[in-house]
Amino acid sequence: MYGQAVGDALGVPFEFMARDTFRCTGMTGFGSHDQPAGTWSDDTSMALATCDSIRERGCIDPKDMRRRFESWYRDGAYTVDGLFDIGGTTERALRDGSGCAGEFDNGNGSLMRILPLAFTSATDDEVRVVSAITHAHRTSTEACVDMVRRARTLAGGSPVAKVAGAYAGIPREDVRSGGYVLDTARAALWCLANTSSFGECVLAAVNLGGDTDTTAAVAGGLAGIVYGVDGIPRAWLDGLRGTDVIERCLFQALE
Repeated sequence: MYGQAVGDALGVPFEFMARDTFRCTGMTGFGSHDQPAGTWSDDTSMALATCDSIRERGCIDPKDMRRRFESWYRDGAYTVDGLFDIGGTTERALRDGSGCAGEFDNGNGSLMRILPLAFTSATDDEVRVVSAITHAHRTSTEACVDMVRRARTLAGGSPVAKVAGAYAGIPREDVRSGGYVLDTARAALWCLANTSSFGECVLAAVNLGGDTDTTAAVAGGLAGIVYGVDGIPRAWLDGLRGTDVIERCLFQALE
């Protein structure tokens, strides 16, 4: 979660900016969302809501997760200073009470919050149901299943090459970094496969441009598994806001 939150916070100031029109080298503030340095976004908030549900319920409870997502959406729970970013599909799903299943509802809004399930015994079908709280199209649900499987493999000690080796050496110009769920998954895995440290991975993700916070959040979550919290630059951890919120939501891995 710290890896995800750091990646998210690094990307927040640059969201929507075109590739190579900026250069992220560390934690900075303001920019796209006018937020202080170290502020994470909806990506981390929804992942924390997921964690908090697992922590309290001790199981995968989609109804409870939805309730917590709604509390975030309506009341600003699981945020530093309140909600400032939300995807259209996520907002519609939480407003209307059911996940969106159209072809054009395949943004990355469920992928960005799915990594906590890798540390539970959630089945593939349970992962699909958790995705479908907001993103119910098969493309999104299967992307979440695939990401949880990869994260579990990394957590089990397998090398990055086994999990993301297919993305090694792909030219940067061939990597898309918009809001489409499969683009985000591939971009995050590309960043992991073509770097050798946490810092390199998340900075590569932000500097792809586009949906910078989500790409870096997913890449940061994966890199956090690989390199551990000690692999995250201390200055970035020290500059991260809302660590009390993060700490309240963490859970012990469920067998």
